[in-house]
Amino acid sequence: MLVIVTENIPPRLRGYLAKWLLEVRAGVYIGNFSVKVRDMLWEEIINHIENGNVALCWSTNNEAGFDFETIGSNRRLPIDVDGFKLISFENSK
Repeated sequence: MLVIVTENIPPRLRGYLAKWLLEVRAGVYIGNFSVKVRDMLWEEIINHIENGNVALCWSTNNEAGFDFETIGSNRRLPIDVDGFKLISFENSK
């Protein structure tokens, strides 16, 4: 399972993601693809994100049962705690 959550991305990137994945809510895309396709989608996101932000989550064989990557400006920051990914909140000033 693959889930991509987007905010403030350009229309061109939204259209690209909609070609590959089902948009179940505004900016929330789901699908079931290989690692190769997931990596291709992530590269496209990296190259065309502009001022937006994206979280990409997928099923994997680890303790949590999933993994994720993020890109763009967001106050939620992934951190590694003893090999386990958690979310830390950036202080808002």
